[in-house]
Amino acid sequence: MKLREVAHSRTGDKGDISNISLIVYDMEDYEMIKQQVTTEKVRDWFTEIVFGEVQRFEIPSLGALNFVMKRALGGGVTRSLSLDMHGKSLGFALLEMEIEFDKERAGNGNGRIAEKTKGNS
Repeated sequence: MKLREVAHSRTGDKGDISNISLIVYDMEDYEMIKQQVTTEKVRDWFTEIVFGEVQRFEIPSLGALNFVMKRALGGGVTRSLSLDMHGKSLGFALLEMEIEFDKERAGNGNGRIAEKTKGNS
């Protein structure tokens, strides 16, 4: 399934650094996201865009992961020729990442997936 099914994102920038916060809708999904959305996986996901270090910061009280990606914005707002100089679309791009989801949990009435699939049966 797509990461967007269990989380949303916020993005920010400073110079040539992009910052993506990934926030779960349901706190029960935080550990799953923490295990699957690793620094390495994010670096691989953005391999054609991010040319520097990727760091991950965990914020368990918010159910969030914050990724700081260096050399990600083509030099920054004043230097980049990109249509998305601030990197706002990078959060949406991350939400397209495929993750594994516990199918038992999806069927027991918890979380957004269960709610979405109830009407589709």
